[in-house]
Amino acid sequence: MGPLSRRELIVGGFGWFPFFWRRNERTLSGIRFRVIRHGHSGRRYLRIHGNEETARQVLTDHMHRNAGQAYVVRNSTRNVSLRGGELDPNRMFSNEGAEKNLRSLNPAWSDRDVAAALRELYLHRHELVQSVLPDKGEILIALHNNGPGYSVADETPISDKVALNDASNPHEFCLCTDPGDFERLAGGPFNVVLQNTGPKDDDGSLSRLAAHLRFRYANIEAAHGNYQKQSEILNWLEKTLIRV
Repeated sequence: MGPLSRRELIVGGFGWFPFFWRRNERTLSGIRFRVIRHGHSGRRYLRIHGNEETARQVLTDHMHRNAGQAYVVRNSTRNVSLRGGELDPNRMFSNEGAEKNLRSLNPAWSDRDVAAALRELYLHRHELVQSVLPDKGEILIALHNNGPGYSVADETPISDKVALNDASNPHEFCLCTDPGDFERLAGGPFNVVLQNTGPKDDDGSLSRLAAHLRFRYANIEAAHGNYQKQSEILNWLEKTLIRV
């Protein structure tokens, strides 16, 4: 037997690696994502805003230890490009929310420009939705970072149930859309809100879509730079929100 090739050495010495920890890149709904696959699980994870660096670090580290598929947006800004304009990617999940966001971010656009962008979203939005949709009984976990102007206090008035278990840290909280998940998480040490009906005003966010389609969704919010708390909440969700 001759010398082993580099490929044979890699597969022989670390045969589990290509199958249990893989990265590739995909363009979904016109947005570039790094896709991380680890093990075999129907659980999904998402980091959709490119300027939320702490969320990226927490999720990437988490995927070394936990099974599932993570979709990590590749751009470095909050908004993504669409037909020469801008769009908040977490406002694209309904026509109503997307239209309001497009008009807000692109004030020079004509009605025709907005209509063309909405048409493109209508034709391609399903690519991202189908990719991040968790398997039956599993959950999609999204990670976000916030600044001083946003906290759990902003979500409390529009939530169905609230558990302020860590009221002194209002920037760190979890938003979920499944009542059973809320009951499990409400017994823990972190702030949790339930939004399974939501307000009539549709902002186009993924949480609104999850509540409408009735799939399990949780969003972990933490202040920019608070890696430790966001990681703690994610680990808590990982062990608490089992497949149902």
